[in-house]
Amino acid sequence: MRKAAYIGGLLGVALLVTLLIRTDLAAMIQTLRSGGWTLLWLIPYRALFYLLYAACWMVLLRPYDPGHGIGLGYLFWATSVRDAIDRLLPVASVGGGVIGIRLLRWRGLASAPASASVIVEVALTVTVLCAFVGLGLVLLTEFNASGEEYRRLLWGFLFVLPVPALTLLLLRYGAIFGRLQKILRPFLDPQWLSENAASLDTELRAYFTRPGALTIAGVLQFAALISGSFEVWFALRLFGHPVSAATSLVLESMTQAVRHLAFVVPAGVGVQEAGLVIFGHSLGIGSELALAVSAAKRIREVLCGLPSLISWQWMEGQRLRGAMPNAY
Repeated sequence: MRKAAYIGGLLGVALLVTLLIRTDLAAMIQTLRSGGWTLLWLIPYRALFYLLYAACWMVLLRPYDPGHGIGLGYLFWATSVRDAIDRLLPVASVGGGVIGIRLLRWRGLASAPASASVIVEVALTVTVLCAFVGLGLVLLTEFNASGEEYRRLLWGFLFVLPVPALTLLLLRYGAIFGRLQKILRPFLDPQWLSENAASLDTELRAYFTRPGALTIAGVLQFAALISGSFEVWFALRLFGHPVSAATSLVLESMTQAVRHLAFVVPAGVGVQEAGLVIFGHSLGIGSELALAVSAAKRIREVLCGLPSLISWQWMEGQRLRGAMPNAY
């Protein structure tokens, strides 16, 4: 996975460089500067996204945390850490989930329910993302999108659409980790692996006996994805090119679709920019303007992510020092 992330990163950087070469870079920078310091309002606004995802996570954890030892504030911080890891580190967009499990373990939650909550949340994200992209494709028809490119997008969407449904069915009925332990048995302690795989499969199946919680969590995730479209709307308005809410939602949904499809590219470098340029053209937004929007989102990612990463590393250091015996 690490090698795939490095290769994906190199390909993404090459794509980004190609886009910059073919674009009027000076005009793009001038467009970005025209937004001024007001663009920094995107940083506190991101808290809404974290809050919605943290609330979703709390709904999924409720049966395992009746005493509310894992509060919304802690999950808000953990969500920001997960997002920062996936967006800023070369981990192919999967490292955040692994660290999320670790952060739950810090609060005393057992491995199986902690892992199950993250796995179910990620599966829900894929499902909700398909709904979000589907909404974007429907809205594209309002812009007379009916040519060959639109048909390709539609066929691609229909091809990917069964993936989340199959994933949920496998989690519900497939005993995935029980089957996986048969493959890993030669490399790990068979008894330990068998017990943990069975526990994890049991916890995963238990989630599907609570459809109400899954529905609420899905609605919260959908609201979080919708909130991201405001960033596009806000940036374009500051750049002197106001667009409708439908336009910004289409751009955000299509961009999220290509970023998730190219998940091995760290931070979606080059992929996000290409998505905004390609779909921006179909909506009357030039390359320089699209790249300026992407740059504004990148600035927000860095300024939101770095404090989360630093706080996480500080917490790791505190726990390490607490675990070390006194040398004096």
